[in-house]
Amino acid sequence: MTGDLSERRRWAIVMVFAIAMAWVEAASVFYIRALVDRIEPYQADPLPINGALGNVELWREAATLVMIATLGALAGRTWRRRAGYAALAFGAWDIFYYVFLRLISGWPRTLLDWDILFLLPLPWWGPVLAPISVALVMIVWGTLATQSSDAATDARWAWAFGWVGIALALAVFMIDAWRALPDGRDAVMQVLPTTFSWPLFSVALLLMASPALRRIAKGEVPSCRTQLPARGHNAPSSGAFTVSDIR
Repeated sequence: MTGDLSERRRWAIVMVFAIAMAWVEAASVFYIRALVDRIEPYQADPLPINGALGNVELWREAATLVMIATLGALAGRTWRRRAGYAALAFGAWDIFYYVFLRLISGWPRTLLDWDILFLLPLPWWGPVLAPISVALVMIVWGTLATQSSDAATDARWAWAFGWVGIALALAVFMIDAWRALPDGRDAVMQVLPTTFSWPLFSVALLLMASPALRRIAKGEVPSCRTQLPARGHNAPSSGAFTVSDIR
């Protein structure tokens, strides 16, 4: 992205890209699930994608992560903003993926429908509400990280809590596949979880939200003040929103 774009415009561009990418993702998943007759994933033999189709799907998922990371790297001008834009894109992509999948296929019917969220390194299972909750946290933090002033900082303890929360959430998503792992790959692919640990996931979600919650508590939120650039000088280069941002 060109260097003269305001952070507000970068935010909007990243959101548009993520939403468009969500449609592509929803369409791809619809094609695959229709091909193997698994629009509703929670049923016997939930992952009949062995062979070439399975390998292609794994690489597609990996490529999706690369695309999101690349978008963040292009949009941000500092490492914090790059991570923020990547988080923003991931969150928007994930939420609109379910919106578009519902429009295309009629599924998910409710936010509590079980879904296979990801396949790397093991299948992730969870109700649709769970990844959407994580996505909302990512959008909030990504917005705060990209739209706050450069003087705003993230405390190490908040990031430590955040990484613990991420690890805990991944454990909740993959615990059933992990338990089946000693019985071989076929057993892992046949897993159908029956319970989801909402209490543990809630703790993980709160920990993941620590960096965002700290910023909010400290008042390190995007500034919406309006100010005109000084005569004869360029507009301010900080992440704050200014009148010139909307011209």
